This record gives sequence, C-alpha cells and structure tokens, in this order.
Amino acid sequence: MTMEIHYSKHASAYSKNLKDAAQAEGVDMNKPLEEVLARISKYSAKMRNNGGGHYNHEMFWQCMRPKQTGNAPMGNLPAGQASLQVAIDKGFGSFDTFKKQFADAGKNRFGSGWAWLYADNNKMLKIGSSPNQDNPLMDISDIKGFPLLALDVWEHAYYLKYQNKRADYIDNWWNVVNWDYFQIRFVKMG
Repeated sequence: MTMEIHYSKHASAYSKNLKDAAQAEGVDMNKPLEEVLARISKYSAKMRNNGGGHYNHEMFWQCMRPKQTGNAPMGNLPAGQASLQVAIDKGFGSFDTFKKQFADAGKNRFGSGWAWLYADNNKMLKIGSSPNQDNPLMDISDIKGFPLLALDVWEHAYYLKYQNKRADYIDNWWNVVNWDYFQIRFVKMG
C-alpha cells in the first residue's frame, strides 16, 4: 500500500509538475533530464524540486525487485566487465561495511531526503545523502557524481508500514535491492 501511494500519488505529481515547470521555463525535455539537473542552479525551485523528484523516483523504482533472501551484488561476471561487488569491497573494505555506511547515510539524513551510492569524478565509490529532491548530478549538491544506488528516506516512502522506524525500513530495504540494475549502471559509468 505504501509503495502504491508513493508511486501513484507522490511520484506521479513530480512527473506532472516537471512537465509544467519545463513548459513554463522553455526547457527542451527531449534532451536527457541529466543535462538539466547538471545546471539546475539556472532554473527555478519548481524545476529543481520536480526535476530531482522525478529523476530520483524513476531511479528508486529501478533499484528494487521482489524480495530475495541473501540479496547481494553479483561476483562472477563476463571477462572484462567490472564488478560492482569488487568495487564495493575495494572502496569500503567489505560489503557489510558498505551496507552500514549506506544505512547510516539514510538514518542520519535530518528530515526528508535520499541516501546515495555514487561514483565521484575520479570514479571512486562514495556514500552520501542529499536533502529534499536533490541528487549528486546537480551543480548545487554537496555531493557530486554519477548516482548508482538511491534510497528514498522521505517518510512517505515507509510511514504506513514502519511509522517512525526509518532504521527498520532501511534494514529491510536491502532484501529488495536490484543489484542487476546497479551492475548495469556501474558498467555504464565506464
């Protein structure tokens, strides 16, 4: 029920409002949204909030799949294809350390926002969080890079089931992470 309301009400409003903002500001939406987000400081708060909200949620939906026990990144890949699991182990020491740091980014986000795994300009994996609907692509963001994993920590993402227990929501979210999608994004970043 939470995800149905989240998808059909919250996320759909970002999509509609993004179209309205783009039309009002003369933004060519035939170009990738990433190009607009990279220069978001040149646009209105409506464009920033709804462009970020739409992008973040579209990524968030792809980040999940039906619940799986022992859900973790793939280890064995075709020759020459970089492994997200190897990069996580290299960047954070272990998968468990990565999960703890990522969970802490979500748990410690004051108010509403997002937790991110992203690659910085040097293609190093980083963990951070952003307020509201900001993301690492935005020129105004404190964290900058290519987003790989997104976790919505706005209360509407979990409140019906978890009430005020954000930590429980994050702990259970790991069971639905779509590691195949992140592997594709990881390879795409080059």
